Amino acid sequence: MGHAGSTGDPCSGLGELAGRAGKWLALSAAAERHTAAVVAGPFDRVVWRDVYERSAGLRELAAELRSRHDHTTDLLTDVFLAAYQAAPRLRDRTEMAASHSVNHQVVAALLHSPESAGLRRETAGDSYAAAMAVLAQASALRGLLERCRDARDRAGRADRARRDASAAAAAVSEALRRAADEADEDGAVPAPAADAVRRAIGAAEAAEAGARQEARTAAQALAAALPGIRAAARDAAATAATAVRQEAALMRAWGVGAGELERMPFDERARLAERLRAGRLARWAELIGRFRRMADGERARKVENATGELVGVTLGDDLSRVVPSELAVLGVPELRAVFAARYAAGELMLYDSQGEQTTGQGAIIACVDTSHSMYAEGPGGVTREAWSKACALALLDQARHAGRDFVGVLFSAADKIRVFRFPGGRPAEVADVLDFAETFLGGGTDFQRPLGAAVDVLEEEFDDTARGRGDIVLITDDACEVTEEWVRGWNDAKRRLGFRLFGVAVATPDTATGAGSVLESLCDNLRTVEDLTDVHTAADLFRVI
Repeated sequence: MGHAGSTGDPCSGLGELAGRAGKWLALSAAAERHTAAVVAGPFDRVVWRDVYERSAGLRELAAELRSRHDHTTDLLTDVFLAAYQAAPRLRDRTEMAASHSVNHQVVAALLHSPESAGLRRETAGDSYAAAMAVLAQASALRGLLERCRDARDRAGRADRARRDASAAAAAVSEALRRAADEADEDGAVPAPAADAVRRAIGAAEAAEAGARQEARTAAQALAAALPGIRAAARDAAATAATAVRQEAALMRAWGVGAGELERMPFDERARLAERLRAGRLARWAELIGRFRRMADGERARKVENATGELVGVTLGDDLSRVVPSELAVLGVPELRAVFAARYAAGELMLYDSQGEQTTGQGAIIACVDTSHSMYAEGPGGVTREAWSKACALALLDQARHAGRDFVGVLFSAADKIRVFRFPGGRPAEVADVLDFAETFLGGGTDFQRPLGAAVDVLEEEFDDTARGRGDIVLITDDACEVTEEWVRGWNDAKRRLGFRLFGVAVATPDTATGAGSVLESLCDNLRTVEDLTDVHTAADLFRVI
């Protein structure tokens, strides 16, 4: 066959053309490269999408970064998955699209940093905590992306050059297909078709050379940025771990356990965290946590009917406290009848002891002074209010541990009082606990109305359930007068209901708790707290209540 061609060669063999084009045929069939650095299954992707839709903070961060840099939503996805997965697996660098090489390097630096394992201990499997970790790293990511701008630009050009090379390889494949269509039975290809294949191969060679050069330039830019990426990644992981731990500690301080957090919807948990961070007592979370831990420890030490300190000898029939000389009588057969008679009469000599015994069965009621003076700061900058509320929250734990009702009575002047009830039979709602802790009434100080309200609660409980022996804890920094008529009614109620009143005078002058003071006359047990940084001043409350 005689077809004229631009090269002057009338025809070429299809086999020869296919041999020259083979390399480009393989390149045109190469798999598409990945944009995700962390290998993730469908479930993990669904978790990310759900968190992203629920978190306004994540969406705002993504929009901000996207307005200045390319492929940042993919980066945020990888950072989230690196925190969320228990054992994240990094994709091989060669599988990544060149445009995402910086993303890959950032995530690799995060995962390989010593701080990463500590972060995942707080975030693995917890989508909220993982999202919080991403937001905590926002500042570091902004700075890192700015420092890597040149490397990202170079990577973008390298990716475009690679795509151009792939397109050129595909053009070779298409030119060869057309040549094959025009080839005769012997495989001879007309010159125009053969020239088209050769031109496509030349273009592919040039595109590949350009792609290689761009890739080298991008690799050099990335290598120059790498030390900064690693340092920033370490700082970002450490910052995130600290933020997540602090929020977890804040939740624990307010009595929100890990199991409760896992069951809490994302939006509700975010609102709770924001409220805890912004609330009146947010900066005293550590104090509240110390109070609760101290109370836990005191409960562990408490034993019903504990023997306590030996203070002498008394008479009785408690064989566990019989003095050795009485037991020696049993060794003389003639005196055993005497021992039995004295035992029956309760006249055995016993060691006497002074110990702490718990007697409360009814409600635990914390009457907390919220007058203006309670806002004053004591040693260490701790306010009287913060110490008092922390003590009251620990008493709430005490009541729940014993299955008792808890009632918080906030008071100041006679016309200012709020009562918060937490029945022992159901969990305390966190929002209600926060309302109790954050309420501050201001004004003067009056004891009669809050203590009267406490008696009303115990009276109601006694009438409904026949439970008596409740415990009232009065926490105040002031002294005030009470009328004789009120005292008579108070004493009658105390005899009838069998409750105890524990007094805690918080950073008060000696005159408030001295001999003859109202607090001393009313309280069965009174202590003064001068150092508001010390939670152990109230430790015995949690052994005897």
